[in-house]
Amino acid sequence: MTASPSPTRRDFLWKTGGGLGGIALASMLGRDELLAAAPPAGGILHAPHHPAKARRVVQLFMAGAASHIDLFDFKPELVKRHGEKSDFGEHVEAFQDGLGPWMKPVWDFKPYGKCGKLFSEPVASLGEVADEMAFVHNMVGKTGVHSQATYLQATGFQLPGFPGIGAWISYGLGSMNDNLPTFVVLPDHRGFASNGPKNWHAAFLPAQHQGTIIRPGTANPIADIFPPKGYITAESDRDGLQLLDKLNREHESTREGDSRLEARIRSYELAARMQLAAPEALDISKEPASIRKMYGLEQEKTQWDKEINAPEEINHFGRKCLTARRLLERGVRFVQVWSGCDNGFPRRNWDSHEDILRDHGPLATGMSVGASALIKDLKQRGLLEDTIVLWTTEFGRMPSTQGSTGRDHNPYVFTNWLAGGGIKGGITHGESDAWGYKPLDRSRPTEVYDIHATIMYLLGIDHEKLTFRHNGIDRRLTDVHGHVIRPLLA
Repeated sequence: MTASPSPTRRDFLWKTGGGLGGIALASMLGRDELLAAAPPAGGILHAPHHPAKARRVVQLFMAGAASHIDLFDFKPELVKRHGEKSDFGEHVEAFQDGLGPWMKPVWDFKPYGKCGKLFSEPVASLGEVADEMAFVHNMVGKTGVHSQATYLQATGFQLPGFPGIGAWISYGLGSMNDNLPTFVVLPDHRGFASNGPKNWHAAFLPAQHQGTIIRPGTANPIADIFPPKGYITAESDRDGLQLLDKLNREHESTREGDSRLEARIRSYELAARMQLAAPEALDISKEPASIRKMYGLEQEKTQWDKEINAPEEINHFGRKCLTARRLLERGVRFVQVWSGCDNGFPRRNWDSHEDILRDHGPLATGMSVGASALIKDLKQRGLLEDTIVLWTTEFGRMPSTQGSTGRDHNPYVFTNWLAGGGIKGGITHGESDAWGYKPLDRSRPTEVYDIHATIMYLLGIDHEKLTFRHNGIDRRLTDVHGHVIRPLLA
């Protein structure tokens, strides 16, 4: 009788690990020979360019263009001149017909924190963390078109085909965990913003660095991570994936230099580990009642009014912010949280051409409750000191009216704010003019390249040195621009 051949290491792990769990075990225990062909989990930088102050980033993106002058950038001159014919002193190119009379802020402003920062009523919840926040009120864009402006803020370029900022950071620094993606995207519950997944695509970077979409609070928060129930057994799932892995490796061996298949293989292996880790990471039911209340989640509700409303926005944005905190503390490097979906009627984004009060009120209330809770929660856990919180939008809104209650696009000046991760709190860098129309000092505006360069710097990356050769050009996140904003640094 011929002796049976000794089982290979992979056979052993498959049979004892049980399907996808076997892949997870194999991935964690056998990276030497089992995954010899795969690039390391670490980033391209074997060491930071300089000492880092931050390790992770959470970006809060307000899709549709949030109004700086109604939320964070108080303009007494607009209160004084409310209803008067707007006179900009120069030709103004409006996106639509938004050059009506001057319009004062929709809400009253009050000072908060030791710094005395003025916030409007819907964002009053952020007053509790005003001293952690640094504001940039002289941001400028390049276009009043949503898709291009969103690309610019998300990828550093106005055109498609460039990696998202999270993909660049994943490429540079790599993962801090074995069981969850490096770059996670939490989209608006109603749908994608302009450009959809292209905002967080890896483009020409290795495909493994693209953002992974997670939808907290849904029946299937991560698409395709579990096989459909009812007709796939653990054994068939195991055997099918084993065969797929074999075929993929054979196919890959003849196609060196193409990262897409390697990324797909790595995604299967990561999915296996996520089957074990993701349910726990996304389960907020174990959070103390006090934490859920802080994020506005003390009551579970699934049915909402048809009209846009504050309780719904608080629930959904707060859930995403709490999920972001849970992901960050488990080693996710970059989390992107979106508020607002692409254009449609009635408005479900920040593009308030018709009615600032109707749209911005609920959205801003939900955002401020969630963002304030996130900052407080990160701080009490000792995570804020090495986590950057970035709030942005694609452009601002005009100080004059569109119709009687709306505002048109304003790419000429808008607001970003940052907190944590080496940022000096309680300050403002860069002012807008008396109308909130353009930077006060037009010769020294702040551009998205400067924000990106500053974030990279705090992560220990020289933004001019993290490059990728593509089509004969050494591409980088900041193109040929960008300066670290030194006054923002703690």
